[in-house]
Amino acid sequence: MQRDDRMYQAYIRILQRQLVAAQGCTEPISIAWGSALAKETLGFMPEHILVQCSNNIIKNVKSAVVPNTNGLRGVEVAAVIGAVAGVAAKKLEVLSGVTQADIDRTRQLLGQGICRVGMLHDTANLHFILTASGQGHQVEVEIIDLHTNVIRIERDGVVCFQKQRGTTAADDTDYEYLTVRHILDFADSVSLPDVAALIQRQIDCNTRIAKEGLSGNYGANVGKTLLASYGDTLAVRAKANAAAGSDARMSGCELPVVINSGSGNQGLTVSLPVIEYAREIGASQDRLYRALVVSNLVAIHQKNKIGWLSAFCGAVTAACGSGAAITYLSGGSYEDISHTMVNILANVSGMICDGAKPSCAAKIASAVDAAFMGYYLARSQRFFAAGDGIIKGNLEKTIQAVGTLGHKGMRQTDEEVLQIMLSDS
Repeated sequence: MQRDDRMYQAYIRILQRQLVAAQGCTEPISIAWGSALAKETLGFMPEHILVQCSNNIIKNVKSAVVPNTNGLRGVEVAAVIGAVAGVAAKKLEVLSGVTQADIDRTRQLLGQGICRVGMLHDTANLHFILTASGQGHQVEVEIIDLHTNVIRIERDGVVCFQKQRGTTAADDTDYEYLTVRHILDFADSVSLPDVAALIQRQIDCNTRIAKEGLSGNYGANVGKTLLASYGDTLAVRAKANAAAGSDARMSGCELPVVINSGSGNQGLTVSLPVIEYAREIGASQDRLYRALVVSNLVAIHQKNKIGWLSAFCGAVTAACGSGAAITYLSGGSYEDISHTMVNILANVSGMICDGAKPSCAAKIASAVDAAFMGYYLARSQRFFAAGDGIIKGNLEKTIQAVGTLGHKGMRQTDEEVLQIMLSDS
């Protein structure tokens, strides 16, 4: 098959832009980064910070531990420590240099009420405006759609940087090339030096935090509990590793994760089960790299239809990526991979996202379990057919249907989830 260079370069750009390292949950880290940018632009430590957030930002920051803060949580924490200790040049690793003195200073400033949080009523799920002020000066930083997509920086009413809303740092037309069939062709033909560094960093970072989650004491210890209770089988190890990485990440572990679709939990889910399966069957490094290309791009393809933040749990689309890659590693055809993915989507597409927090590890384990069930069914030539619920006549139509469900159908669910989360316990 002759290579389409435009498509090839689009896929490389997608991987380069999506597979980046992030420390901690990406929503609080994004706020911390925005705060560090605001302080840098202001030129001194602000006296007051206002963070106006979309619903999904509040939902995803509320219960996630901000890394390197000794267990502190919330929008205010992320904003204040980003101003106190953040290094804007490090982007999603903005808090990697936090010290105990920084944490103490952050606690002091939080006690003084330096930061306020407001609701930003907008159609964009990922959107916040951070205003930092002091000494008669004020800076606004606005981020939308992607965690590092700044569309405006103003100082004292003067625009320092601005770009049109709806224009991300990425060329959105790249995503139009994504189909599962084309992804498989790309994975088979990609020159590995074009992707090896990205994929190896994902393997290294995500394996490291999984090991930390299995050896430490984080959250509900979902990963450790799975291994202790279910036995040492391939499927259990795959679930346990992915869950353990989330155990650690959601509870403030400072180790970075290589993300997928803007999410560390999704980055763990697309990679660790595939790595475990490759190890089990003795796959070569080259074959593992190609399988992880499949997993990452398949997950991105689905999540792009839904939106980076939604009431639809991203562990589902990430587990579909893993299921597709596991089938690919086993020598499965496009039809086999299609059946695996449909089996997964028919099973767990209703899982809701109720924010980033320790129970994400359990949802990851459930999604990976569905991935293995989907794979085992497909391997036995058993699969769900068109007309079974939301399943359509082919894989791409099913992906589009699930995208519509997550993007449009679950908007009211998103509102209700947030109201439940913000109401009294």
